Amino acid sequence: MSGQSLLVPGELSPTRSVPGNIRRPEYVGKPAPTPYTGPEIQNAETIESMRIAGRIAAQAMAEAAKLIAPGVTTDELDRVAHEFMCDHGAYPSTLGYRGFPKSLCSSVNEVICHGIPDSTVLRDGDIVNLDVTAYINGVHGDNNATYLCGDVDEESKLLVERVREALNRAVKAVRPGRQINVIGRVIESYAKRFGYGVVRDFTGHGINSSFHSGLIIPHYDSPHATTVMQPGMTFTIEPMLTLGTHEYDMWDDGWTVVTKDRKRTAQFEHTLVVTESGADILTLP
Repeated sequence: MSGQSLLVPGELSPTRSVPGNIRRPEYVGKPAPTPYTGPEIQNAETIESMRIAGRIAAQAMAEAAKLIAPGVTTDELDRVAHEFMCDHGAYPSTLGYRGFPKSLCSSVNEVICHGIPDSTVLRDGDIVNLDVTAYINGVHGDNNATYLCGDVDEESKLLVERVREALNRAVKAVRPGRQINVIGRVIESYAKRFGYGVVRDFTGHGINSSFHSGLIIPHYDSPHATTVMQPGMTFTIEPMLTLGTHEYDMWDDGWTVVTKDRKRTAQFEHTLVVTESGADILTLP
């Protein structure tokens, strides 16, 4: 594995502004969102709106990813994604969600998820996860991917490739009539072939007009995930695999989650809808 030094928190830039004409999610300015009480199965109109939100989120992530290179700060990646979403009439869903201060999550190397963009400078050999969610027309679209920064060691490259493949396999396992736990079963069985840890305490989730609806999508074979998938259900799948343990520590910021052994981790995510024959990915650029 790469011999990079461990990450430390950087300095935060001022909060970025969002044009006043862009609709905010209801949780902005509140300590927490209002609990979702609506259905997990969405109508055709909502699904098409989510496809728009998902496309903007995917495009914003791709624009930010173009800048990934040694010497670039994670705050600069946040700026690009923020401006892209605002320019397309979307609100960056993470900005102000439970107090999160930025418009994407940037999780580097040993950071499992929820890294806060700041003055941290990317280094040659880093791996960088960007997690971008857009809110428009009253719904969210959520995606993430892990990118290589410069010359990355082979072990890390393989981890990234295999997490992408784990997501692909999980999406193919989605079928109406199957229990949610088939998703985690597919991911965990694939990860075990390589001795990877499978993060358990951070999961996929239902998503629609609510950023997190309450539906949980574990990435391991959970006996409790017995909800049956039905056409029209919308949720994310976002496996997080590690080179070591699945256990974690959290920084004092209350957001940044790092592997307990500080070994590297990677993640990929799509928002999807269950169809009559499988799954339709809503976060395609």
